[in-house]
Amino acid sequence: MDVLVTGANGFVGRALLLRLAAMEGVRPIAAVRTLPITELIVSNGACIGKAVRYVELGDVANGAFDPCVFNGVDAVVHCAARVHVMNESDVDPLSAFRAVNVVGTLKLAKQAASVGVKRFVFISTIKVNGEATVSGEPFQADDLPAPEDAYGLSKLEAEQGLKLLAAETDMEVVIIRPPLVYGRGVRGNFGSMIKLVEKEIPLPFGAIHNKRSLVGIDNLVDLIVRCIDHPAAANQVFLAGDGQDLSTPELVRSLAMAMGKRTRLISLPTGVLKFGATLLGKRALADRLLGSLQVDITKTRELLEWQPRHSVEEGLRRCFVTSSQGGRV
Repeated sequence: MDVLVTGANGFVGRALLLRLAAMEGVRPIAAVRTLPITELIVSNGACIGKAVRYVELGDVANGAFDPCVFNGVDAVVHCAARVHVMNESDVDPLSAFRAVNVVGTLKLAKQAASVGVKRFVFISTIKVNGEATVSGEPFQADDLPAPEDAYGLSKLEAEQGLKLLAAETDMEVVIIRPPLVYGRGVRGNFGSMIKLVEKEIPLPFGAIHNKRSLVGIDNLVDLIVRCIDHPAAANQVFLAGDGQDLSTPELVRSLAMAMGKRTRLISLPTGVLKFGATLLGKRALADRLLGSLQVDITKTRELLEWQPRHSVEEGLRRCFVTSSQGGRV
């Protein structure tokens, strides 16, 4: 089976390619913006560049793909995207997100369908469901979508276009909506929290009683691999997760334990934290740290006969040991 992975140099794409390269009967193809590649994937110090075929995809937003990219491809896993950013600088963020996440995705999928690709796995986001949940009432895969920002809306519009394409062609579509993805080398807010915990800086989260779902990179890759060819995955939407929710203080303690650091938590009222974050222009970040966002992966477990391979504790420990994702050469 030939599997084309877009976003091959990204956090999820690289981890997925490593897994595919180690599987018998699978020929991974890394779709990158431009060739030649100067940074090849390595695993445990050994370069696996020869195990992965690289093809030039170009700019996804342009949609001018070389038809040869899809020659012999059985499945596409579309990881490439304009991702959510905390400090948006574009004057028209929705248009910028749509250009890549909607227009580019649908052009790519239509061309894949036209040459006989059997399955298109789309890595979406839990933001399609919404930004927050009431404690004890997690998001379900088949809930009515309620995105609240441009990124989430663009992913929803891409999902809708892909579903229409699946209904009009023989290509099957699978949609995966992950919450926050963590793992070795992760950046963004999670990476920033790791740095704070590593420095043993006192953090004011001791009085927070929220619940948030996460998914470790290895668990997410396992799920993607299952969705590539599982018969029951065809034309379905799945939520991803580790199956274990943590409060913000629980996450801080778990990170500290994984790093062998001391936990330093101060208990401040959530109202004070929200007020301070608003003054600093960090209200959106505060909402994530203080609020709940839970996902129910029952459908994923039952329909795909899948279980998260690693617990949250194991996933966090894997952030700080020799990475199965390897480094760069």
